[in-house]
Amino acid sequence: MIDFRHETFLALCAIKNYTKTAEHLFITQPAVTQHIQFLEEKYNCKLFYYKDKKLNLTFQGERLKEFLTRITADTAHFKRNIENADFSEEHIIFGATLSIGEHLMPKVLTELLQKNPRLKIHMEVGNTQVLLEKLRKGEIDFAVVEGVFDKSDYHSMLFSLEKFVPVCAPKSFLANQKVDFSEILQSSLIIREEGSGTRQIFENILKQYNYSINSFKNFIEIGNMAAIKNLVASNIGITFLYEIVAQKEIQQGQLSKIDIFGFDITREFNFVFLKDSVFESKYIEYYHSMKEAFFS
Repeated sequence: MIDFRHETFLALCAIKNYTKTAEHLFITQPAVTQHIQFLEEKYNCKLFYYKDKKLNLTFQGERLKEFLTRITADTAHFKRNIENADFSEEHIIFGATLSIGEHLMPKVLTELLQKNPRLKIHMEVGNTQVLLEKLRKGEIDFAVVEGVFDKSDYHSMLFSLEKFVPVCAPKSFLANQKVDFSEILQSSLIIREEGSGTRQIFENILKQYNYSINSFKNFIEIGNMAAIKNLVASNIGITFLYEIVAQKEIQQGQLSKIDIFGFDITREFNFVFLKDSVFESKYIEYYHSMKEAFFS
């Protein structure tokens, strides 16, 4: 368990401002300073330093932050499960990005619950950055995410490789023909909100072609994948998504893949949890069970 001074330290790590940290914790600024000084004396090292008037963590501060983050998350997981004294239930709280949660997890969770009725599962759906923040705070045990993140900060395992494809309405001028990437820029783009894995991946692809989202005739941001697919099917614009997300609509003829010269993109879905967790073996067990359920 961590004490109140460690909690102050973690808050200051996130906020990077003594005054705002004090306001957030409903304590005085001198109290925040005292808590940090106590920890620096306890560990015999500086935890923060200023550069260009900005508060930064020292190397030792970074290590303490990683350690306390892991303890906080493991404590939350332990508390959730120890409350079930007779062990008749096993609680899992995990996160999944929108594409994964809507189109991959229903099959996986059905298989898991059929094999183990003791499981009590709560799945948080959010974009990659939100889920990683929940993971750091101990609000979820692990996450299955798409998109770009620093793997060195987490224990990550490849869950699956998925094709990333452009789609349009069957009536679109882009359907059923080979086109150059520049030709799709004449269309309106319908895309997920900033912070989503799908958006991050697409923006990185655009950079490889020396384009940006603003290169399109118009772009519309929608936070719901079903709404995006409906708009594309109505020939309002085009989108880029994982093929698994649009598989049914493509098979039923509601959407058509756009055949772009030289475009062949595959991206990772990753299973992620905090490094050096005491529950690492349990999370790896969940990883194998979920992967087996997905590919069965």
